Amino acid sequence: MAAGRVPRAGSALSFWRTRAGSEIDFVLYGPDLFWALEVEHAQRVRPADLRSLKRFARDYPEARTRLAYLGDERLQIEDILCLPVAELLRTIVPGTPLP
Repeated sequence: MAAGRVPRAGSALSFWRTRAGSEIDFVLYGPDLFWALEVEHAQRVRPADLRSLKRFARDYPEARTRLAYLGDERLQIEDILCLPVAELLRTIVPGTPLP
């Protein structure tokens, strides 16, 4: 997949849920992006917060996995980029790459 960009025509926003109960809040996909975004209302990232993203990545290894949370620090935990919500929101500009 090419670098993720703010969705444009031909892109879709959805969610993902398994019968076992794993879920992803937002799945963005289209011609030039495939993102799984989980949003947590917490100051710290806990291992349990990453469980659904890891499961999604096993099923869809081409997706970029991201977790947005209320902390202040950008973290890379395995292949998951954990971003402060404020940072993520500041970077959403049409036509520019998503982090």
